[in-house]
Amino acid sequence: MPDLSAFFGGTRPAGPAALRTLVNGGGGAIVLPGVTDALSARLVEAAGFPACYLTGAGMANVLFGVPDIGVVTQTEVVEHARRVVDSVGIPVVVDADTGYGGHLSVMRTVHLLETAGVAGIQLEDQAIPKRCGHFDGKRLVPREEMVARLLATQRARNDVDLLVIARTDAIAVEGFAAAIERAKTYRDAGADVIFIEALRTIEEIRAVPKELPDVPLLINIVEGGRTPELPAAELDGYGYRIVLHANFLMRAMLHAGTEALRALHVRRGSASLHDRLVSWDTRQSLVGQELADQVEDQIRDRATELTG
Repeated sequence: MPDLSAFFGGTRPAGPAALRTLVNGGGGAIVLPGVTDALSARLVEAAGFPACYLTGAGMANVLFGVPDIGVVTQTEVVEHARRVVDSVGIPVVVDADTGYGGHLSVMRTVHLLETAGVAGIQLEDQAIPKRCGHFDGKRLVPREEMVARLLATQRARNDVDLLVIARTDAIAVEGFAAAIERAKTYRDAGADVIFIEALRTIEEIRAVPKELPDVPLLINIVEGGRTPELPAAELDGYGYRIVLHANFLMRAMLHAGTEALRALHVRRGSASLHDRLVSWDTRQSLVGQELADQVEDQIRDRATELTG
């Protein structure tokens, strides 16, 4: 049964400290699935993953039906992040794109997301408007501008455990060597985790941990994208701490939905399609219907006791 304590006015324990302990702890690389909403976050938690990642591309695709081209706003992301955080008991990392403006806007973004309860924030070094890391046509801000974004993030956070993930998209624009230099600069500026987007070869994947052995590394596996799809055990052996599958779940759900709707369109009814669906009970369990009923009954019973 999911933990709905935050939804019903309680407190949620799995915040920044839990995520930092997870990242800095032992064991194999952390597989971090991306989520697009509260229900997909519940699926990730129910499957046993220790944390989830609210994907910017996924929010653009699912909430607005648009590409990942930087049109989703700060307030839309913050509002949605709050709903996701309130839905699960595992830490939530949020893709905050470029921080949504200048240095003071970055500070406000961090403040709002921290207030929403997120455990980690990812910022990138693209210019506004940003684009998906596996799209062509990306532009970068100067290195010092990204450093300023990171400094603004650190200044704005109240909880020093709030994890700051610095992403560079420099490979496609300036090349691999420049991406490494940017990553080292961001590490030195205080980033807690380094993320070099869209690595192109196994040789590049192997080289990054050798160049950056003293900071946790995140690698993004985009199925069908530019980065070779290696298993987490192999990436752990190379020195990566977090293996992100940012849009795997969204795409799996899209595929399942497409197939189910195609069958519904052909058969003109759903009676023969139950094998494509989760059961009614599974759905209600996932959203905490039993707990909601228990809380309602407890309140009603107590009110009856007090009023005689």
